[in-house]
Amino acid sequence: FMNLVPYEIGLILAVILFFLGLIGLLVRRNIIFMLMSLEIMLNAAGFAFVIASTKWAQPDGQVMFLFILAVAAAEVSVGLALVIQVYKKFKSLDTDELSKMKG
Repeated sequence: FMNLVPYEIGLILAVILFFLGLIGLLVRRNIIFMLMSLEIMLNAAGFAFVIASTKWAQPDGQVMFLFILAVAAAEVSVGLALVIQVYKKFKSLDTDELSKMKG
């Protein structure tokens, strides 16, 4: 019952999710979409830990996933607080508009 999905397929899915998040992070200019892409990347890494721990029947992957969830929650709270402050100051969430902060 535990091995419904082969190990390789699970890792391929994790890699695909990670690269979709990476592409979204590099292509999008909106800060909200960049944060969502970062969340996808963190979840893909956590999924890879869970798949690996299922293969070796060890709980270490689930524990690491809990740490990843804690880091993701902290990242979201800090990130959204920064997004609110940036929007109040610049009235835009486009990162190209934020380049005005340099000068």
